[in-house]
Amino acid sequence: MPTHAISPRPARPGQPGEAQVSDSARGPARGNRWGLALVGLVLVASGLAALAVGLGLLGRARASAPLLGGAVTDTLGQAWVPYAAVVLAVVVALLALWWMVRQGRDDTVRRLRVEPEPAAGITEMRSSTACDAFEDEVADYPGVRRARARMTESRSQPQVRLDLVLDADADASAIWREVRSQPLENLRCALELDRLPAVIRMSMAAPPKNPQRQLA
Repeated sequence: MPTHAISPRPARPGQPGEAQVSDSARGPARGNRWGLALVGLVLVASGLAALAVGLGLLGRARASAPLLGGAVTDTLGQAWVPYAAVVLAVVVALLALWWMVRQGRDDTVRRLRVEPEPAAGITEMRSSTACDAFEDEVADYPGVRRARARMTESRSQPQVRLDLVLDADADASAIWREVRSQPLENLRCALELDRLPAVIRMSMAAPPKNPQRQLA
């Protein structure tokens, strides 16, 4: 999967909104890391506590006591325990639902900031407008059957993800070189960006099962 970043000049720092949008795009991944770390710490602490009790480090009486002693049995027999279990199950279900929704969030940027100037205001445009023109330019190349593009990461410093479906006999290397040298450069200039990273994914269309034959 070729990856290319146009014009490796340093990006301009300090543009408003860049850090906040990038952080929100990476939010699910960061939440997953913190969640896994928290669950891991709880499991490690529980395991160490059980090991300490089993080895008698907290007293021989605790080590020889049954797992469900009288105090535990009496507590589980309380009338409020089933209600607490239901509340806990509902909380866990809501957390699981929230996690699933977070995983399904699309990182596509809907609007782009073009040359934000805090003193004179901020100019925005729909990312689909730029993507449509970019797709049309790429789709005109011989061998390209379909082109789909979208903007991700940040409104002020976006990235491009381009999915191409090529004919079975297309020259993928030549198309990749053409796309990165012309359409991507044109898109970068149109958005007035110093740098425009891009990920280009190519797939080949299946050849027809019954190709047409021409009679001589």
